Amino acid sequence: MHYRTFGKTGFSPSALGFGMMRLPTMDGDPSSKQIDEQKAISMLRYAIDHGLNYVDTAYFYHDQASEGLVGKALRDGYREKVALATKLPVYAMEKPEDFDRFLNEQFRRLQTDHIDFYLLHALSRNTWENIALKFDVMSKMEQAKREGKIRFIGFSFHDEYEAFQEIVDGYDHWDFCQIQLNYINVDYQAGLKGLEYAAGKGLGIVIMEPLLGGKLANPPKGLANVLPPEKTPVEWSLDFLWNRPEVGVVLSGMGTMQQIEDNLQYASRAKVGMLSQTDLEMFQEAKRVFDTMALVPCTKCAYCMPCPFGLNIPKTMEAYNATACSGMEEARKIYGQIAVKPDQCRACRKCEKACPQHIPISSVMPEIAKAFSKEESGE
Repeated sequence: MHYRTFGKTGFSPSALGFGMMRLPTMDGDPSSKQIDEQKAISMLRYAIDHGLNYVDTAYFYHDQASEGLVGKALRDGYREKVALATKLPVYAMEKPEDFDRFLNEQFRRLQTDHIDFYLLHALSRNTWENIALKFDVMSKMEQAKREGKIRFIGFSFHDEYEAFQEIVDGYDHWDFCQIQLNYINVDYQAGLKGLEYAAGKGLGIVIMEPLLGGKLANPPKGLANVLPPEKTPVEWSLDFLWNRPEVGVVLSGMGTMQQIEDNLQYASRAKVGMLSQTDLEMFQEAKRVFDTMALVPCTKCAYCMPCPFGLNIPKTMEAYNATACSGMEEARKIYGQIAVKPDQCRACRKCEKACPQHIPISSVMPEIAKAFSKEESGE
């Protein structure tokens, strides 16, 4: 395992971190609280035994079951081997006192008396201004840090670059941040510009969605043809990030032991400056190809679930994207697995408030219904 620089924190994270939001489940639903505990614990401990030292979870992952699973997995001396990161669900705060309520509950779930890296979860301009600042959350974070309850203060982010810069500049004591980045999203949300800006301020950088919700792990044929065959699509995606000196740790939501074994192997080869100019130009071409194919930027994070009307929103989006990326035969196969079709959307917009990608889901659902209706009728 290679270890990297993490801003001014003095901590050296493993190149690969474990994101605990896509664990194996008993019912096959990636967002389900029915985590296959035996398998998940075995997987996490295997990764730690092979040098991984950064574990990332959150209050609401796996319908609030992820933190409890992590607490169990880090028994038997494993807690001392890792830096533990979890997140304050800022968007769920209704009053200042909720800070202590959430933090204390997270201590119980995680079976620990301190959290190494504590993030304000999914900060946007709205939650920064109307919750974090309004409820004086940063003073509470600093008090928790003084008391030894947390070691480092950070935030994760899903909004526009301008909001990212405002948040970075709006508080003088950030230790780190977590942003979405991959070779497709270089100009999306914080993007490469945000990566460089935060690093220039001395923040440690955590990367999430390196595979764009799995889309880059099994890319459509047009994109796959751009990637040289000497590496897998996953390794190319991770290397794009590890090549950057600003990147501290890259999170992967690993759901199988094979994924862990593969990613550990890729991490063992990770180095800053590992890519050639030809490689970098290849990624630019890959982005150009992808951008002409994807219809909606869904990463299947399932923050939009459950739907009050029974829609499987991520699966429906997957079927829609497949019409452009994989062809109608594959799209029909995925669409046929959906019990409640998109024409049952009632535009309540509950999902849109939770979507980190800001997809106008209530507008997209009628488009999806129309696309498959036309296809089925032969129009």
